[in-house]
Amino acid sequence: MMPDTAAVDRAIASRRSVRAFLPTPVPRATIAEILDVSTRAPSGTNMQPWRGYVLTGTPKDDLCAAVLKVFDAEEPGHRQEVQYYPDEFFEPYLSRRRKVGWDLYGTLGIARGENAKMRAQHRRNFQFFGAPVGLVFTVHRRLATGSWLDYGMFLENIMIAARGRGLDTIAQAAWSHYHKVIRPVLGLTEEEVVVSGMALGLADQDAIVNRLVTERTGSDQFMSWRGFD
Repeated sequence: MMPDTAAVDRAIASRRSVRAFLPTPVPRATIAEILDVSTRAPSGTNMQPWRGYVLTGTPKDDLCAAVLKVFDAEEPGHRQEVQYYPDEFFEPYLSRRRKVGWDLYGTLGIARGENAKMRAQHRRNFQFFGAPVGLVFTVHRRLATGSWLDYGMFLENIMIAARGRGLDTIAQAAWSHYHKVIRPVLGLTEEEVVVSGMALGLADQDAIVNRLVTERTGSDQFMSWRGFD
């Protein structure tokens, strides 16, 4: 039996960071299917370092409210336990980062210098962009870099499995800045480090923000080929 290459490629190529969702509920069984198939992600010596929390309804609303209260107070010092970005961006990564930022704000009609509007858009992270399902992922703090690499493959599997079922997602590193707020709400153990959040649901196809299509650099720009004619 030949693999359905086209279906796999469609799921991968159609994955995008959706920033506006419909409130349509996602059945628990569907979420469980997505998570279960995603556990086939590879991990060093099959350690399977993932752990997470699936939230909907009141529990999701409670978490959002707790984080938004702190976000709106503009209290300083909310840093990730594990640094995601470099202290200083450099090329070609700086240009790519700037482009996607200005493309996003341009789609929304937000001009440079309109910091309040930018902050309002960033605030939507902590509402899971209106998605009916929010997920928070954690990893044991004693695990090393390899387990974080493994985790990325697990998260990608979730996003692709969701696309295969007509659903959309956005991975949200922004949640990890508020681990001190998240910890008591979800009852995290001290061993758990917040990796990211993720919104899951049906994309609102009429939302302007979802018209953004980000660019990708072709493999010929970053791969060196050896031994091929």
